[in-house]
Amino acid sequence: MDWVAVVDDDVTNLKTAGHILNQHSMRVSALKSGTALLEYLKTNRPDLILLDVKMPGLSGFETFQAMKERMRPEEEIPVIFLTADESQASETVGLQLGAMDFIKKPFVPEVLILRVRHTIQLVRLRRNLEAEVERKTRENENLSLHVVQTLAEAIDAKDPYTKGHSGRVAEYSREIARRYGYTRKRQNDIYMMGLLHDVGKIGVPDCVINKPGDLTDEEQETVKKHPILGARILERIQEMPKLSIGARWHHEKYDGTGYPDGLKGREILEEARIIAVADTYDAMTSRRSYRDVLPQDVVRKEIENGKGTQFDPVFADIMLAMIDEDTDYKMRET
Repeated sequence: MDWVAVVDDDVTNLKTAGHILNQHSMRVSALKSGTALLEYLKTNRPDLILLDVKMPGLSGFETFQAMKERMRPEEEIPVIFLTADESQASETVGLQLGAMDFIKKPFVPEVLILRVRHTIQLVRLRRNLEAEVERKTRENENLSLHVVQTLAEAIDAKDPYTKGHSGRVAEYSREIARRYGYTRKRQNDIYMMGLLHDVGKIGVPDCVINKPGDLTDEEQETVKKHPILGARILERIQEMPKLSIGARWHHEKYDGTGYPDGLKGREILEEARIIAVADTYDAMTSRRSYRDVLPQDVVRKEIENGKGTQFDPVFADIMLAMIDEDTDYKMRET
């Protein structure tokens, strides 16, 4: 049974949230202040905390900061902030602190349940991956491909329009690497990097990823943090020290205008340059909420135009050769 702690100084909000969560077979602990939560956490470990932002005494932000200072990283509990404040500045502060999401008050039952369940599932998957890696390290075995694929599927599931994206990027990256002359071992390594290139999106709120309209400047900056977050997650995996390469640098551009580090040319590690081409190709050959799969000639032209600016010309040329061989346009989302 999933266990959620709800923290709000308003008794009505506590009862409402508790009723909604109880109806969906969740265990609920209701607390009226940040101080009460900090005391409660000395002996309890819920799966998720719903934390009101504005409370007498310690605010939600202050409470969250105090939690982080008292817990080791592996003990941290995911937090979703509750707020009636529409301020984007408030959301920015919360996300910078490390919150998983925001939920507006008054509660919409369906939204509350979906956000809570999705966050718990994502965190559980991440922890399962870390636990699996630790076990494999002790046994001196390779990272479980099945676990990685499961996590990649969970990442893709955050956005209904990216189903299968990570797997396709991994396949395209491996094929580019094969044609370039990588050994079988390096091909498999880049396949794993491709599967997990978007792992940092675990930390991007669903409300941002699934927003139907244009993102605000603050929301764009939130999305742009996913390469750094992804790298931090994967850097812990000692068995595969290069696994974080794709996650951190797949949005770098060959001319130095990409992010997060603004690297240029061969400053960008080779595997990331390969994944960047594969990632962009799949974005254009997949459906989105605002368009269908782009025609193959349009995709080819975009890859051609990106040579030397967005993409390493060598790997762009390999991608172009793959496109030219795909006469039936099967290399796309189906």
